[in-house]
Amino acid sequence: METLENNLENCPVRDVLHRVSDRWSMLVLLYLEQGTLRFSELRNRIPDISQRMLSQTVRRLELDGLVKRTVYPVVPQRVEYELTPLGRSLLVPVNLMKDWAEANHDAIRQSRATGRPSAL
Repeated sequence: METLENNLENCPVRDVLHRVSDRWSMLVLLYLEQGTLRFSELRNRIPDISQRMLSQTVRRLELDGLVKRTVYPVVPQRVEYELTPLGRSLLVPVNLMKDWAEANHDAIRQSRATGRPSAL
């Protein structure tokens, strides 16, 4: 059996976490949980993401089969994004992480501010 160190490129945990744990992917997935959104709607909901970074993020999520992109042949072009069944299945752990972050955010911020571990 190969060790993790010898086979990093084939490690499913590392591969998937690398994709969904970037700065923006989880936010995009959480907003798309609410339903189909146009590019501009996603951009408005995540105001601190650049248009270029949002485009790259949804494209990567689409390549991984987590997001479906639909282009409508109208002028100006309309593009919508929605979660695929695979993307919806990822919402279970993503929402657990979101809930954990919300429940523990104050303790983490306090620990950062004091430079000492929080006593929970």
